[in-house]
Amino acid sequence: MTAASLEPLLFDPYDYRFHDDPYPVYRRLRHEAPVYHNADLGFWALSSHRDVAAALRDSKRLSSANGVSLDSSAYGPHAHRVMSFLAMDDPRHLRMRRLVSKGFTPRRVDELREQIRKLTLHYLEPALDTGSFDWVADVAGKLPMDVVSELLGVPESDRDELRRMADLLVHREEGVQDVPVAAMEAAVQLFGYYNQLLTERRRNPGTDLISALLGADIDGDRLDDSEIVGFLFLMVVAGNETTTKLLGNALYWADRHRDQYRRVVANLDCVPDWVEETLRYDTSTQILARTAATDIEYAGTTIPAGEKVLLLIGSANRDDSVFDAADEFQIGHDSRSKLLSFGAGTHFCLGAHLARLEANIALREFAARVADYSVDAKCAVRVHSTNVRGFSALPITVVSS
Repeated sequence: MTAASLEPLLFDPYDYRFHDDPYPVYRRLRHEAPVYHNADLGFWALSSHRDVAAALRDSKRLSSANGVSLDSSAYGPHAHRVMSFLAMDDPRHLRMRRLVSKGFTPRRVDELREQIRKLTLHYLEPALDTGSFDWVADVAGKLPMDVVSELLGVPESDRDELRRMADLLVHREEGVQDVPVAAMEAAVQLFGYYNQLLTERRRNPGTDLISALLGADIDGDRLDDSEIVGFLFLMVVAGNETTTKLLGNALYWADRHRDQYRRVVANLDCVPDWVEETLRYDTSTQILARTAATDIEYAGTTIPAGEKVLLLIGSANRDDSVFDAADEFQIGHDSRSKLLSFGAGTHFCLGAHLARLEANIALREFAARVADYSVDAKCAVRVHSTNVRGFSALPITVVSS
């Protein structure tokens, strides 16, 4: 049996217009072609919650060794250089993850709580004073990278430049699949900077994450410099960009559903539910890639070994066979246990706790100060990405505080 055709409606993750509103396409994929094949672009796609959840846990038949991104700079046999252990299979993945986990602990993350709040207010309060501002440019696009820098022990004098390089690293042009020259140059600069930090921390260890990674040891097994730098790149690409998009998506959809935002303002304890519903309804990471390590059958369709397989996280989180009122944005949806936004199985996102902590603090501080606001949807700009969904610009105006 062959996968059903969606002609003339073609699922093309490289078509950035698709990201304006992907969910009608996702719905049609689930119902008409749960195992979809695009021969022209060379991939298969799984769209139901059942299949995506099973695939995320099927690390033996679905390999991560070529990376998990469609970006040409992060897919292929050398993907681990920029995606660290995300682009590895066990036992290599397990070894790296265990060593990194020795330094990147929940306790270390929780110790950042007060500093995250201070960083949030450092950007949020001046922005609110203006009345109208760009939520991404002025707050959401700055906070996550500064949190990463705080965690790594980056000097404050270097943080603006580090954020600039990080932004260039992930920026992509509309309709262009190749990596921009500016992104390649930023990667080289970041590589040099992180190696300098490693040299400095080796001479003068501190309490930061880099020092902890340098000291991580399991029965004499230690991380080498290239492995540590690879993990630092992962934090820039995965930990920074996705949290920025989570914060943008949260304000965008709360503006579109005013009754839901009023619930949060009336009870700030609803902020965690706001974060979780945003993760479900319009998750930052829409697509993860895998490579079939062997022939795999889904619903009578065989995906041949060696083929690229896309796991449509955004579709799975909107599967109406799993979530009640799946296409409605309802803060308080009981969905966290079924959520696939941070993956599942052996590759479950190591930074999930940090992302949730940042989002909860930032959105709570916003809701505590803003009773009502409006998004200028006409001037909002979506990011150009095959994997990540969110905004590169989100102008808002405070209506009442």
